[in-house]
Formats: sequence, C-alpha cells, structure tokens
Amino acid sequence: MTKNAALARAQVDGLDLIEISPNANPPVAKIMDFGKYQYLENKKTKAAVGKTHSTETKSIQVKIGTGDHDLEIKAGKVSEFLREGHRVKVELFLPGRSKYLDPKFLHTRLDRLLKFVSETYRIADPPKRGPKGLTAVIERDK
Repeated sequence: MTKNAALARAQVDGLDLIEISPNANPPVAKIMDFGKYQYLENKKTKAAVGKTHSTETKSIQVKIGTGDHDLEIKAGKVSEFLREGHRVKVELFLPGRSKYLDPKFLHTRLDRLLKFVSETYRIADPPKRGPKGLTAVIERDK
C-alpha cells in the first residue's frame, strides 16, 4: 500500500498511521490509535525491566577472635544472601598489629567462617590483602 493511500485510510477510520520499522525495505507501518501504541510499548518495556534480576555485593565483616557461635550466625546471613543470588564480600578485619600476622594463619581464620556456610558457593575473588585486612568474594555455585 502506498503512503498516501495508508494516510487516507487512517484518516477515514479516525486513527493514526504509525511507522513500526523504518529500516525495513519497504518500511512497515500500522494503522492504529497512537495512544494505544504508546501504552503497549510502555507495557512491553516495563515487563522486560521486571524480568531482570539485579545482584548486589553484600558485605560481612568478622574479626580474628570472633567465636564459633557468632561465626555460625554470620554464616547463616551469608547463606541467606547467596540463596537470594547476591555476591558476598567476606572481610576479615585486622586491627592494629594483627595486620602483620602470618598470612597462612589469617587464611585459616577466614576459612573458619566459610566452613559454616550452608549454601554451595564458589570463590569469585580469592582472598586479598586490603587496607582493612583480608577480603574474599564468594558467589552461589550454579
């Protein structure tokens, strides 16, 4: 159908001529109400946005001398975050002179917390030294 014929038909019906895909050869257009078209397009974009799942990086901080019961509580929170699909940054906070302790000892202290985590996980970012201490990032194992 030619452009002029489509415009005339849309005017007779009291509707609008809407170009759907201008890059196609020949261009595709529809005869419909423009307000309804906008409504349907907005509905499509909102549905697409609603289906995406954003992941955050949650953070848990423990110290060297944290007891086993407290570690179980923190590990429960870590498991909950992993179940929700978030990444978890586990920080071993090192105050003062404890920053200069043996690195193997510090890694075992970090592993103490990870043993209590009930969800299956994988280490996304291995333990690294930072200004506050030792940090590792874990995420849910697929």
